[in-house]
Amino acid sequence: MGHREDLLEGAKRCLLEKGYARTTARDIVAASGTNLASIGYHYGSKEALLNLAFLKVTEEWGDVLTERPDVDADGGDGGPRSPLDQFRDTWERVIDSYEQTRSVWQLQMEVVSRIDQDPELQKALAGPQREGRDGLAENMLGIDPEADPEKARVAGLFCQALLAGVMVQWLMDSESAPSAQDLTDGLKAVLEGRVRW
Repeated sequence: MGHREDLLEGAKRCLLEKGYARTTARDIVAASGTNLASIGYHYGSKEALLNLAFLKVTEEWGDVLTERPDVDADGGDGGPRSPLDQFRDTWERVIDSYEQTRSVWQLQMEVVSRIDQDPELQKALAGPQREGRDGLAENMLGIDPEADPEKARVAGLFCQALLAGVMVQWLMDSESAPSAQDLTDGLKAVLEGRVRW
């Protein structure tokens, strides 16, 4: 790896260990084995490097959502898996990853709290935020963003809101936080309790 890649890897490690606000340029240099001047040369600023590192950390964590378990595409009885099964299976992967990825969840909450103070960070997150919605709609609910972009958009917004809420609950009190089955049963209850419009 060159200095550019070393800096990015060092910044990712620092973000997960120290958080966004407490990571200094010297921390990144120490973690990457590079020098202070290389941050400016390769990324322009520490903030630009941290923003990219955050996006990479989040992208890697997002791979948890896109991993396909070694199960048949059908529901076990020869028929297709239901959208609720897909929803529950995805949430099981997310929640099961909590202990290993708690630092990512904490980092995401910290970064969200910084958005208003950092226009560059807000700008850096805008595109990936939209892409994330499409990915959530597809992976959690089986909605193809290319085939039905508006349905994927609103479903992705719903999934993002749910994901943020679940993260907060797990960070505050993992003992009483929702399980994948709780979320699936809650979605079923909402759908069954709907009113006629």
